[in-house]
Amino acid sequence: MAKQEFHLDFCGRGITVETGEIAKQADGAVIVRYGDTVTLSTACASNQAKEGIDFFPLTVSFEEKLYSVGKIPGGFLRREGRPSEHATLTARMIDRPIRPLFAEGFRNEVQVVNTVLSVDQDYSPEMAAMFGDSLALCISDIPFNGPIAGVKVGRVNGELICNPTVEQAAASDIDLTVAGTSQALNMVEAGAKEVSEEDMLQALMFGHEQIKKLCAFQEEIVKACGKEKREVALYAVDEALDKEIRENFEAKIREAVSIKEKLERYGKIDELTEEAVEMISAKEYDSEKELNNAVKQTKEICRGIEADEVRRLIIEDKVRPDGRAIDEIRPLNSQVDLLPRVHGSALFTRGETQVLSTTTLGAINENQIIDDLTEVEAKRFMHHYNFPPYCVGETGRMGSPGRREIGHGALGERALLQVLPSLDEFPYTIRTVADVMESNGSSSQASICAGTMSLMAAGVPIKAPVAGIAMGLIMDDDSGKYTVLTDIQGMEDHFGDMDFKVAGTKNGITALQMDIKVTGITKDIFEEALAQAHKARLEILDNMLACIPEPRKELSPYAPKIAMMNIDPDKIKDVIGPGGKMINEIIAACDNVKIDIDDDGKVVIYHHDYDTINKAKEMISNIVREAKVGDVYTATVVRIEKFGAFVNLFGNTDGLLHISKISHHRVEKVEDVLKIGDTIDVKVTEIDNKGRINVSAKALLPKPKEEPKKEQKKEQKEESN
Repeated sequence: MAKQEFHLDFCGRGITVETGEIAKQADGAVIVRYGDTVTLSTACASNQAKEGIDFFPLTVSFEEKLYSVGKIPGGFLRREGRPSEHATLTARMIDRPIRPLFAEGFRNEVQVVNTVLSVDQDYSPEMAAMFGDSLALCISDIPFNGPIAGVKVGRVNGELICNPTVEQAAASDIDLTVAGTSQALNMVEAGAKEVSEEDMLQALMFGHEQIKKLCAFQEEIVKACGKEKREVALYAVDEALDKEIRENFEAKIREAVSIKEKLERYGKIDELTEEAVEMISAKEYDSEKELNNAVKQTKEICRGIEADEVRRLIIEDKVRPDGRAIDEIRPLNSQVDLLPRVHGSALFTRGETQVLSTTTLGAINENQIIDDLTEVEAKRFMHHYNFPPYCVGETGRMGSPGRREIGHGALGERALLQVLPSLDEFPYTIRTVADVMESNGSSSQASICAGTMSLMAAGVPIKAPVAGIAMGLIMDDDSGKYTVLTDIQGMEDHFGDMDFKVAGTKNGITALQMDIKVTGITKDIFEEALAQAHKARLEILDNMLACIPEPRKELSPYAPKIAMMNIDPDKIKDVIGPGGKMINEIIAACDNVKIDIDDDGKVVIYHHDYDTINKAKEMISNIVREAKVGDVYTATVVRIEKFGAFVNLFGNTDGLLHISKISHHRVEKVEDVLKIGDTIDVKVTEIDNKGRINVSAKALLPKPKEEPKKEQKKEQKEESN
């Protein structure tokens, strides 16, 4: 196929698509040029379904090539290694709107690879890659019910902007990424500075209008060069087996779904599933493979019955598995100060979901160094999320965080970041760690609640407390009926159609995240979900504030205290000294105090003891101080010469006390009145053009009374006679 080009004027900026020249052996491949941003998106699928799996094996990657921004990778090898956090989050963000648009039962392995070749920061490579992914799938022979597209939405001075530039994004109070089809949205990721539900809904709908234009452009390209879709056999369970299992176990499983306690409910359902497996396993089979397939399908049928009952109860009867009302939150419990030695700690429990959060304060130079395609070089606030297998009563892999942990951590970080004090207000690096102790639905939002309280317990002066809640949706495509759920638990999340997380303060939203399993969500559903989430958020905040109503005024005794001072930038080299000699001497003399010095002369000193901080501050002050004419010092004699004494005024600054300036009386020898180590009060009288300082002790001494002249004495004597 010869190279083809397509052009679109999108929101005042051009998009060019090229296909047919690069990566021609992929099932679908496109180059997307958006400004000077260039991405290559490819899609490939296996010809046969993958056996023995009960999920769709889709892999989406976002390959950051640091040459695209003119960087050489850090590290010993000087080449790209494991994906950065930004690359992982972008790959997840692209995967989420694409995955629901493959047919149910599709089991062929699909791999979508985005390679970022050139980056203009004002033209989002993430959105270019999402557009390219959808288009690569659409023009390929891979069955895909697209297209989809995504845009970023910002708001500056009340005006909504599509794909804002770096400058516009910095001034924006909304950082929203939305994706979807021409009919509806199916993915949302957002951070916001306490924006109202109404304003956020308006931004969502604005984004959808732009998405429609991009989808229409893709449809034009598909008409021009799209391949005919291949025939694929979709996986489905055996109809006879399905009928047999339902006849024997459907009623029992449906009854077990209504058990309120999670472990008891899951235990009963597992017991019934095992009975079904035993019944099927007792039959005769031609091969071990046929038996294993029957067992696997039996378990799948039982899960399907469970899902059907959960959905039926919620849609038809408005009854949830644990008996709660549709908008009811599970029991809440908030605690702080569980751990005596950490800088701040809190435990937040909602039903059977529980998160322990700790806050650690550090020096500014302990921030996280970023090595990716973005312009961000360092991160001052980190929110890390851990989901150990014991929190759901299971065994499993322990180690470095996976994509899910990174994604949940980023969501919590975005929600809390909006209310943190500025660096000038609170010059610390801040790290919160959320360790999930128990999980039955929305531990990511519990981590936000626990994180807020641990920040407050640590004395971080946040602008307002933040709470998070997860909303769910059960929708019947045939009837059009749906139910929006508040505070979804694991079963409702697993069998539901939407996971919509909303975090914010009492005044507005700070973060959003939405994933769905259906084709899209309408404006009415968004509006209803946001309203229910607002009500729930206020209820959770009341519980948190009853535990800790405001940030602590004092830091933990184990947290580093700070002092700030400003010095002349020209004096920074004096404080650091040759090879860091001077600053290392200060650190050693002050119990390993931490010192940060900015290029503008701002100095921040950290230590858990204020006396040590003050000592370091005084040492720095002495280094950068400059003597001025008229200043008075208690100086120390450091050297004696015939013509006078050199005295130390402060730090490394000495002055000359000339022999004639020691006293009003004549001094024959300096040694007669001074010796090395003596202290003497002196006044600066002169600083010459070479910076040499002259001082005087005589200037501070009272002048002696003048003795009468000889003639006056003679007259006085005669008068007395």
